[in-house]
This record gives sequence, structure tokens and C-alpha cells, in this order.
Amino acid sequence: MATRRFVLKSGLAAACSVAAHPLMSTVTFAAAPGDHRLVVIILRGAMDGLDVLQPYGDPALAALRPSLSPGPDGGALDLDGFFALHASLGDLMPLWAAGELAFVPAVSTPYRDKRSHFDGQDLLEAGTGEDVPLAMQRSGWLNRALQGMPGARAETAYAIGTGDMLLLSGPAPAMSWSPDARLRLSPQAERLLGDIYHDDPLFRNAAGSAIEIVSGGGSDARGPTAVADFAASRLNGEARIAAFSLTGWDTHARQAQVLRPALSRLSASILALRSGLGPNWSKTTVLAMTEFGRTARENGSGGTDHGTGGALLMAGGAIRGGRVIGNWPGLGEGQLYADRDLMPVRDVRAYAAWALAGLFGQDRGRLEAEVFPGLDMGADPGMLS
Repeated sequence: MATRRFVLKSGLAAACSVAAHPLMSTVTFAAAPGDHRLVVIILRGAMDGLDVLQPYGDPALAALRPSLSPGPDGGALDLDGFFALHASLGDLMPLWAAGELAFVPAVSTPYRDKRSHFDGQDLLEAGTGEDVPLAMQRSGWLNRALQGMPGARAETAYAIGTGDMLLLSGPAPAMSWSPDARLRLSPQAERLLGDIYHDDPLFRNAAGSAIEIVSGGGSDARGPTAVADFAASRLNGEARIAAFSLTGWDTHARQAQVLRPALSRLSASILALRSGLGPNWSKTTVLAMTEFGRTARENGSGGTDHGTGGALLMAGGAIRGGRVIGNWPGLGEGQLYADRDLMPVRDVRAYAAWALAGLFGQDRGRLEAEVFPGLDMGADPGMLS
């Protein structure tokens, strides 16, 4: 007998509209010793760090982006006189003022030039470079970190939908869960699914019971926070590490319109974590990471293409926030990577490694050799309070 669970797991994943739904992303948990919490949010689709964290103080920005990343004059929120925050993250400004929000510009994984979302995301979650054994690329850096934590164990959880994230895949015990949700689809998406399932009454009837059609479309109202709410509830218990993903960051065209809802979901997720964790927020670090950045120049469609250097967002009561961390490479002539992208100045894995070292006492030698093979962590960025 077909059930909603079976449909969500098998049939609906075939449709782009459904695959992009925020509730189709699995959240994974693991228990770890100590009282600190770590939440890793994977931003799938290559978030444009230059639009999220706008370097309006760089004189080259305006020529590269005549209609994007306008800075405070275009409604962005000034942070420090050089960088401004995209207006759609405005609800996070109280966290910035409280020292619970920070950004790192010009970071990337070792991935270069091929610009594949799938490969870039795999390397981000594996935590490796491209020159390590394939077997290591098939496990996640959070799982390898758990393998070095005495007393780490899995928390009982549930899985539905997309299955485990690579980030926590591997021998260390970790479980998966994602919420059972009704999908609210636009009429266009309804017609797409109707075409897909027209000749299969089993899927056609089951899909009809699983989907709530809403004129005008849009995500389920619980979408932006359902996963974060559940993560907070588990992190208030035995779990100490949670990881989930948010989609919608691929902005090749109409970036101004496409980026707004993605940023709103990210903002809502972070605020839901803060609210749900209550006193435990003070012991929490959130890292929001993406597979690569986007081109420094906007394209002819009002968007940006796949690039290299991007931005890392940090939040939580355990960070030393209210600041932009790291160096700025510049956007002028001779300063771009391959004359097209923001130049990465530090490996984004270093910040994840320093988080693991500070929160869970992970040994630097093991972090550089096993958790993030080939990484040079460099100097302590002082990201934790």
C-alpha cells in the first residue's frame, strides 16, 4: 500500500519543485561528551557571499555589480563601515549587536575551477581535498570528528526523505530524522507531478493524498523552522551536534528576487534555534557553509554564476561575534581569482576545525591529518568566546 512516507521518499524526489523543498532535507544528530553544541547548516546551491556580506567599502564593487550588492544606499544594513548585511537578514541584527553573529569573507574549500554543485558539496561535507583516497571522500568530517570523541554515541532518531547527509556518514554512530510534512505546491508544480504520475495510478493517488495544493504556491509555513525547532529540542537533550541543509542558493538569474526567500529561511532557522535552545544557546555555535561562492561580476540575467571565494556565517552564544573575521583580498584589477571570482584567503575547513578544537577538545594533529586531511589550520581565529 502506498503511503505518504513512501511517496516522499521515492516518487516526489523526481520533481525539481519538490526536491528544492526545505523539508526534504534530512537533519542528522549525534550525542557527544561535554556541554557545548554545534550546528552545521549546509547552504546548497552556492550562496553569493558578496551579496550576503556586501563589501561596499571596496571601490571596485560598484563597477562589478551595477544592480546587485548595493550597500547601505540600497537598503543593506551597515555592519562596520566597510561591510553591509543583506536586508533579508535584517532580523539577525540583534544577534550582531549582542555579539552572537559573525561573518568570514573570502573562504572556500580546496575545490577549484570545475564548478559542479554535486562535487563541491561532496567535498564540503567530506572535508577533504581532491587528492585524498576515494574512501575518505565517502565519509563526512563530522563523523570522523565523532570517531575521536571518547563517549560519543548516537541519539535515537528517525529518517524519512533524502537519507543521511555525507557530513555525518561513516563508522561513528549517528542517526537521521526529517519531518513528515505536507508539501504546498504551485499550480505549475501540480501539473508537473500530474504529468509524471498520469499513467501510474498507484503514485498518482498517493501523491494526491500527500500534497496540499495552494493557489499561488510557496513552501509550507512550517518549512523554515520545522527542522531547526526539532534540532533545538534534541540539542536540549542528549544530542550535542546537529547538521541540516537549506536549498535555494543557485542564483544564475534574477538574483535579487531569488535570494530573498533563501535568506529569510536561513534567518528564520537561526532565530528558531536561538529561541528553542533557550539557556543552551549560550553554549551553541552555528556554522552556515556553502560549497563555493559566485562570480564577482553580475551576469546579463541579473544573477551570478558559479565562482570560488564565498562567505561563512557564524552564530550562537558561544562565538565572539559582532565582527567580520579574517582578511579581505580586494576586488580590484589583479585581485580576483582567475580574473572572475573573489579570491579565497583561507580554507573554510579551518574554521570548522577550530570550532571542533574549542568546543570538544579535538587534537590539532588529528584534525589536520584525519578529520580534515591535508588542512593547515593556521592561527587560531579567536572565533569562540
